[in-house]
Amino acid sequence: MLNRGEIRIALAGAVAIAAALLLHAAKTGGMNVMTGSKAFTNTASISPGLARRITARDLPQPQSPSSVRTFRMMLGLAVGGSGARPESAIPKAPAGFKVDIYVASSLTNPRQMRRAPNGDIFVADTGGGAVRVFRGITADGKPQESSVYASLPGAFGINFYPPGPNPRWIYVTNTGTLVRYAYKNGDLKATGQPEKLIADIPAGSGHSTRDIVFSQDGKSLFLAVGSASNNSDSEAEFHRANILEYTPDRKFVGIYASGIRNPVGLAINPETGELWTSVNERDNLGDNLVPDYVTHVQRGGFYGWPWFYIGGNRDPAHPGRHPELKDKAIVPDVLIQAHSASLGLTFYDGKMFPPEYNGDAFAAEHGSWNHSQGSGREVIRIPIEKGRATGPYQDFLTGFTTDGKAWGRPVGVAVAADGSMLVSDDGARVIWRVSYVAPDGRGPSYRAATRGSVCSTARAAHGNGQPTRLCR
Repeated sequence: MLNRGEIRIALAGAVAIAAALLLHAAKTGGMNVMTGSKAFTNTASISPGLARRITARDLPQPQSPSSVRTFRMMLGLAVGGSGARPESAIPKAPAGFKVDIYVASSLTNPRQMRRAPNGDIFVADTGGGAVRVFRGITADGKPQESSVYASLPGAFGINFYPPGPNPRWIYVTNTGTLVRYAYKNGDLKATGQPEKLIADIPAGSGHSTRDIVFSQDGKSLFLAVGSASNNSDSEAEFHRANILEYTPDRKFVGIYASGIRNPVGLAINPETGELWTSVNERDNLGDNLVPDYVTHVQRGGFYGWPWFYIGGNRDPAHPGRHPELKDKAIVPDVLIQAHSASLGLTFYDGKMFPPEYNGDAFAAEHGSWNHSQGSGREVIRIPIEKGRATGPYQDFLTGFTTDGKAWGRPVGVAVAADGSMLVSDDGARVIWRVSYVAPDGRGPSYRAATRGSVCSTARAAHGNGQPTRLCR
């Protein structure tokens, strides 16, 4: 017979197991996931709460690049073009969330974002050639302080070293260079000149972003280098379409993973310590080829580019090339609508959102020219269970178009110290803030969130009168 202490322990264990099962059900059980051909979409059809799962067996046959280009020229105006954000326009979020503007001015081209250990938000203002820092959140959802931390032409990747609560350096990249600045928590401006660590990052034509993250143990620096082309295997692709590994003091270790056309966003899964990436795949094979993707990255893994895609599917531009690699090409974890242009990536580690969001991945889908009806222009949520993505993704933040005119392009995603989510937008040149404000004080059930949202837009009575959207 069990004594009272043993009974209490058994009950506590049972409660923990039940809670874990409920959370698992909350993440996936209420999802109405579109599959097969219904999973493919376009910008006009996305909406907060909709979920889809695209698999390798769903992929259509590739179209010839020439016919795709002709089709684009004939129907390229179907998306309605792009333009400035209407004054009252604001993105849409699931039920129970509020969307407003965190930073409304002073930004030229806001792209990658990182949260410092002390909660400051560092933003690469790439077009402005600057790294900006924003501190705190006022009662009306705006920064308490802001500053230009440093100037660096084309700045993009930002991260802090060593990992942990007291970094001593900020590492920053542009297309060809990695530098670091001496840093201590609370610095709003660089206290000295940058130290140049790497001056020969593969560059030239093609993709220009160079994101960086450190391994949890601080022993490795991962550097993402996108391809020089759409799908060429020329010498210009040397050390391109790779995630490269260095030591933090600049020593080149080797190619961590290859065949990744444009790994724009990097992140470390805090639960597993694994490297993850958000990837732009190739163009000109049709509206639904080749899916972009978000995936954990295997050391030594080969992800297909340029000869194959999404496993052993052969790119028609390379008939017969490298047959020995076909069975080595890895199918990524989460396939995303082709031409969404998946960029920034983060894992939700805040406390503001409902519990079912804990540990989930979020990725910014910038939007692409290469879809006849337009695709992307949203932030997606990827449910994570026991450190793994299970395949589906969900539209989380949408509405970056008005009457068919696209005005917004999300890039970076970061979780603020208060648990709200910040999204940089280099189309509207603002940073959005998504907070959770369920009016009854209780978290909405997952099913309620997946039914979509009814949003109202109103002028704030405080601050600078920027619009705010409350979804219910």
